[in-house]
Amino acid sequence: MFHCLLLYFLLCLNVSGQSGMLYNKIRTHLLWEKKRVRKSTSLVHLLDCRAQHSPVSFSPFSVPACPAGMFKANQGVGTCAQCPTNSRSTSEASPICTCRNGYYRADFDPPEAACTSVPSGPRNVISIVNETSIILEWHPPRETGGRDDVTYDIVCKKCRPDRRSCSRCDDNVEFVPRQLGLTETRVFISSLWAHMPYTFEIQAVNGVSGKSPFPPQHVSVNITTNQAAPSTVPIMHQVSATMRSITLSWPQPEQPNGIILDYEIRYYEKDHNEYNSSMAKSQTNTARIEGLRPGMVYVVQVRARTVAGYGKYSGKMCFQTLTDDDYKSELREQLPLIAGSAAAGVVFIVSLVAISIVCSRKRAYSKEAVYSDKLQHYSTGRGSPGMKIYIDPFTYEDPNEAVREFAKEIDVSFVKIEEVIGAGEFGEVYKGRLKLPSKREIYVAIKTLKAGYSEKQRRDFLSEASIMGQFDHPNIIRLEGVVTKSRPVMIITEFMENGALDSFLRQNDGQFTVIQLVGMLRGIASGMKYLAEMNYVHRDLAARNILVNSNLVCKVSDFGLSRYLQDDTSDPTYTSSLGGKIPVRWTAPEAIAYRKFTSASDVWSYGIVMWEVMSFGERPYWDMSNQDVINAIEQDYRLPPPMDCPAALHQLMLDCWQKDRNTRPRFTEIVNTLDKMIRNPASLKTVATITAVKHPAPIPVASGGGGQRAPHTAFACGYLPQSSCWPGLGNHLPWPLCALLPPWSCSR
Repeated sequence: MFHCLLLYFLLCLNVSGQSGMLYNKIRTHLLWEKKRVRKSTSLVHLLDCRAQHSPVSFSPFSVPACPAGMFKANQGVGTCAQCPTNSRSTSEASPICTCRNGYYRADFDPPEAACTSVPSGPRNVISIVNETSIILEWHPPRETGGRDDVTYDIVCKKCRPDRRSCSRCDDNVEFVPRQLGLTETRVFISSLWAHMPYTFEIQAVNGVSGKSPFPPQHVSVNITTNQAAPSTVPIMHQVSATMRSITLSWPQPEQPNGIILDYEIRYYEKDHNEYNSSMAKSQTNTARIEGLRPGMVYVVQVRARTVAGYGKYSGKMCFQTLTDDDYKSELREQLPLIAGSAAAGVVFIVSLVAISIVCSRKRAYSKEAVYSDKLQHYSTGRGSPGMKIYIDPFTYEDPNEAVREFAKEIDVSFVKIEEVIGAGEFGEVYKGRLKLPSKREIYVAIKTLKAGYSEKQRRDFLSEASIMGQFDHPNIIRLEGVVTKSRPVMIITEFMENGALDSFLRQNDGQFTVIQLVGMLRGIASGMKYLAEMNYVHRDLAARNILVNSNLVCKVSDFGLSRYLQDDTSDPTYTSSLGGKIPVRWTAPEAIAYRKFTSASDVWSYGIVMWEVMSFGERPYWDMSNQDVINAIEQDYRLPPPMDCPAALHQLMLDCWQKDRNTRPRFTEIVNTLDKMIRNPASLKTVATITAVKHPAPIPVASGGGGQRAPHTAFACGYLPQSSCWPGLGNHLPWPLCALLPPWSCSR
């Protein structure tokens, strides 16, 4: 034992270059001694040291260090290993090799694992669109980064029609089996908006994608969803009930995906089977179900219908009719209220009559007020019973009073302006957000009044809000409110994602079916019918003043601004006439000549809008001057049918362009006509054609006479030779139309 200890201390003093060889000899000797003296084992263990030191300063407690390019994960005696693939060690005694640039180890990878990289993007994406759902399939990435844990994430973006800007999809979009961490190369996506451009990114990720400073490699696919049936009606409410009937109401589906034509109500007694259910229909979102049994519980469902068909039924809800005792009890409770209401009604009527007599006497002695331009907002027709009548804000002595009465004041702190989307006569138009207390945040359009305005300009600007605030219809732009107590003064309306109808149609030329276009026209006609019933005359109905939302719902806008346009020779849309500005191409001849604006003149303008829609946003009368248009209209020339326009639609346009305003259809008739076309698509299959007519004189438009009309002469040399096609107007017809008939000379 003493011998071994002596050798041990001698070795500790040895610092010569032969220390390694001497170490091996002494260790061999001590192992031999171990057989003799077992307690020497502890000395051998001391020599098997695990700490790594320099070979030069060797001690019996150390072993040689691993050189550069190698590593040893655990301390102690053991072999050094080469650095794994895509890694390196630049110093001695490295316990781990660091990854090269662009390569990484996942947190759960051991030190001896090779460094790996992110995968390349997926390949060969295939998309299958079915109305508002999509199936995406793809091939795995060509490069997996050296790993076998590749998964896929789906990023959904909803875009503007021009795809210049996109935003993340709503949370209600559904992904099957899931959106993130897909192990399959296929996903089913549903609950998308109809007619909406989408961009989908399929990202390939693996265990080290989170280590990379760059976003995952991906492949993108652009798609546009198709027409779809409306979504489900979210809920129903009971308005009233009797022994034999129930009156219900419900909100419009969140995604109507077009114009709602009607609703179908299914109901049956709760104790019966749903196969014994009865059906009812309603044109509005309220319905009175009659013929029920007293005191019975009924299960009711409702679904909406568009041109694409019926949506799904809403969830089942139960409603109960009154029993005989309930009905009598309710009647007894309401009897005092009914009597009081009747008495109050009598008092009100008597007071109203007395006030009317007093006012009429005062008016007889007062000087008659002259409202030359203001009263032209009123049509000559009578409003429907119970229908609210439009009040011209300019009849108020103080126009600000009209603003306070019809428009809601909004605190400017609730408004957030985001970006400029246009410019108007009074200032710029912005896209922004409105967050009112206890309501969800919504996108809005914000019209502003530019700095340096006069008090008259301020009144004129706010008059549009006073007008809009009186309207409540799904096809009329909705006023959210005004900001008048801070600067700039603002008019805030609902935001229409697709902008003006004329530019929207030009951007999507040929992308919509005839039924879809008729659906748009039906919405515009419905809005104009509402305005006519309120005795409001628009005077500037044109596709540029129709706004389109993401569901292709068209809404009438631009109220009261056209009259205030300043003289601008650079804009030929409006021409001065009798002291005002008139959009000649859209205006009826009696309004141009005598400033006689009525609902009938709006019908003429609607016919021009029909032509704009069916031609996908072409300019009416092309490049003719306004004076030439006036002269041609006076000679009974009318626009020809646009390309592929159904004959029934062009005939409706010609009806709107009757010279005698009394023979033009009313908007109620127009809505009914379009509804019939939508319900019977076969009526739209016959395409209108331009037939050559070689008579030297135009065919006049008959006005009246047994209901028979002569056909209108259209603006096309295909109808008449050029020499007589434009009598007295010169060669103003566009070259492509003149070229329809080569035998007749046309100049370029």
